[in-house]
Amino acid sequence: MDKQLEALSIKIGNLLKSKGLTLVTAESCTGGWVSKVITDIPGSSHWFDRGFVTYTNTAKHEMLGIDEKTLEQYGAVSEQTAQQMAEGAIKHSHADVSLAISGIAGPHGDTPEKPLGMVCLAWSGKAFATFSRTDYFKGDREQVRYQAVTAVLQGMLECLEMKS
Repeated sequence: MDKQLEALSIKIGNLLKSKGLTLVTAESCTGGWVSKVITDIPGSSHWFDRGFVTYTNTAKHEMLGIDEKTLEQYGAVSEQTAQQMAEGAIKHSHADVSLAISGIAGPHGDTPEKPLGMVCLAWSGKAFATFSRTDYFKGDREQVRYQAVTAVLQGMLECLEMKS
């Protein structure tokens, strides 16, 4: 496993375990990569509830309860959708905190308004408000996805550290 992703996952796991919290993931463009990195850590079953891979709009709606109007108005790659993914993941799991990713990893699917490498990230928790951001990563599909996984894990770590 990549050492940076492993270190982030271990830190997140240690914080979640020490706080008695569990995590759920909602992924689109990363296709389960975050869940894989997390479950590579021995003992992650103590702090990881489940992961949703919702690649299509239908899956986002059916599995996470994303409002179809949000998808129509803002699209799958938007902070509004990422926020609803994070919130929906908590509602459809037994977890306390969540992270969500939706983006355009390429090599196709971009528009002038939503270029390749645009990734929307969100974090939510039962004890704190949902927040999100949009990042723009450079590189090929694999590089964009790797950067998205790193960014969402780093954001989760920062969130957990702030809530200490």
